[in-house]
Amino acid sequence: MITMIGTGHVFRISEQISFIVKYTWPDAVLVELDESRYVSLTSEGAGKGLKNSPKLYRGSAEYQNRMSEKNGVFPGGDLVAAIFAGRIVGAEIICIDKDAKQTMKEVEDEMSFSERVRWSVSLVTDNLFGKKRINVTRKSFVDNEEEYIRRMRRRFPTLVEKLIDERDAYMAERIREASEKYNNVVVVVGDAHIRGICEILDGIEIEKIRLADMMDQERMDRVRSRIWNGKPEKEE
Repeated sequence: MITMIGTGHVFRISEQISFIVKYTWPDAVLVELDESRYVSLTSEGAGKGLKNSPKLYRGSAEYQNRMSEKNGVFPGGDLVAAIFAGRIVGAEIICIDKDAKQTMKEVEDEMSFSERVRWSVSLVTDNLFGKKRINVTRKSFVDNEEEYIRRMRRRFPTLVEKLIDERDAYMAERIREASEKYNNVVVVVGDAHIRGICEILDGIEIEKIRLADMMDQERMDRVRSRIWNGKPEKEE
């Protein structure tokens, strides 16, 4: 059994994720982290070590820190919640993501000048409008995920290829390997990765719990009920 949770690293959803992990009693919890970020998030040195990182990596991390602060959450708190809930139930914690700094270095090397300018302007705009912009973006993604990714691919082709497509393929393979070893697996990845990973893992039964489910009280109550009753919801 695979339960895949689509998270958002800057939203207040740690409690929801902790509940899902604890009460599905997984043998393994797979998280969207590489080993370096895992150590950073779960140690006293969390958030440090950006000085010698690629410029794009620093900018992305600093942006995520600011947006998390605006939402009153610890950056990466969703993944920390999954890790510690997994530890409580005795699950194996497995990092499934590519090396983040190396990935961002590749983005820097391959991104065109025009794409770099668009990305810089986007970061400035997001910072200006803060929490409101995040919620508008989330709604746009939820309303039409396919069209949202299509627009992103037109504006930021290198970013989408490196940060979504290639990581989807990499993480899907790690998930496949874990599913062959463990009977009950919980996967916690950014919500934008759910569609691509599941398409790659076509034929493997996966219960999906999306960010939109956890951000809506009624939908989250239904998720809690399914978990309590041990009845995964199957998509039509």
